[in-house]
Amino acid sequence: MLNAKSQRRESASLLIKGGHLIDPAAKINAPMDILLRDGRVAEVASPNKVRGGADEKFDARGLIVAPGFIDLHVHLREPGQNYKETIASGTAAAAAGGFTSVCTMPNTLPVVDTDEWVAWLRRPERGAVVNVFPIAAATRSSRGASLTDFAALQRAGAVAVTDDGKPILDDEVMRAALRLGAELNLPVVQHAEDTRLTEHCSMNEGATSFRLGLRGMPAAAEAGIVERDVNLAQQIRESRLHVAHLSTSDALKAVRRGKRAKARVTCEVTPHHFTLLDEDVGEYNTNFKMNPPLRSAADREAILVALADGTVDAIATDHAPHASHEKQVEFERAAFGITGLETALALAITKLHREHKIPLARIVELFTAGPARVFDLRGRGSLERGNFGDVTIFDPKKRWTFEAAKSRSLSRNTPFDGWQFTGKVVATIVGGKIVYRAD
Repeated sequence: MLNAKSQRRESASLLIKGGHLIDPAAKINAPMDILLRDGRVAEVASPNKVRGGADEKFDARGLIVAPGFIDLHVHLREPGQNYKETIASGTAAAAAGGFTSVCTMPNTLPVVDTDEWVAWLRRPERGAVVNVFPIAAATRSSRGASLTDFAALQRAGAVAVTDDGKPILDDEVMRAALRLGAELNLPVVQHAEDTRLTEHCSMNEGATSFRLGLRGMPAAAEAGIVERDVNLAQQIRESRLHVAHLSTSDALKAVRRGKRAKARVTCEVTPHHFTLLDEDVGEYNTNFKMNPPLRSAADREAILVALADGTVDAIATDHAPHASHEKQVEFERAAFGITGLETALALAITKLHREHKIPLARIVELFTAGPARVFDLRGRGSLERGNFGDVTIFDPKKRWTFEAAKSRSLSRNTPFDGWQFTGKVVATIVGGKIVYRAD
């Protein structure tokens, strides 16, 4: 299979013909042909009704055509940690996973807390093959004390602010962040973890942590921060609070309460949290170590319900690559996090659609219209005429096995190596150009 970057086509127009379009934002779930021209959607029409010609055609018979997938939460490790991942390698993995846009987190070396670093991430020489939207630090050096210059960061291209990896614990700092975010219509993303309750903990608190002799993170450490933040969001009416990688039933209750109160509160969940349980850690397998940790069966069931009923706004991978020497150590010393870009869709189709009967249209919404709405990524998340020509094409019935050794990521820290899946990306199109195509 060719490298994603080398597959970029130079055609000015592309006709995607014979596919079944699922576009929840446009309320389309039907056979449609799509014409892309000069990087935009030129026409969407019933089969064989497109009027314009095209330089190139893509045969999508038997496939689902969707707006380009958007991942709200990835770690591309640049600047400073390119032995784990680079923007070029991470976006190649994103393209293979069907993602046309990724939002990259600021917990790098140095922290992305200035407009200069935001601009650096967006430069062409970084080698991105999909759209990269920087998320900047909410506080200087992500130390949770003084706010960064939100306005300058936003002007440079930041779509949100966060201290991801570190929570904003101080009530007044979080209140100030939400107020400033409200003035600029800029989302504030919170890594919800009361680290005063999780110090030296390495997995979820429960029967498995007790059996393994590991200190466990209580669910209350997440729920308490979400409850506080939702209360603040209700007080600061124009603020935009987004809860990253939500993982517990009680945190979901707080998000539901905020949504009912018409606060601008959104949340994301990861594929590993709707798939795995804390007991899957087994005998100290560090590929199952992440933060937030894998939770209980009751927490996973609550997440599945929230994915189905509309409470959850987006599926995000929290793609967190690490070198082997950072994972192949004692469990308590191992780095938190797993890779996830290339398995997200397959997990969603295999687990959510086939096992739990969540409609395919809802799953597409969680990868497209939902995340586009959370960060106000205009012109994306739908294939309405005039929008960006970002398209994900996949086969919902294709059976395949994920092999970590063949990943486009520089890192291999995944619990899903060797898993058999149903549902595979066939092609990824960014700005009207094919950047990934499966064999």
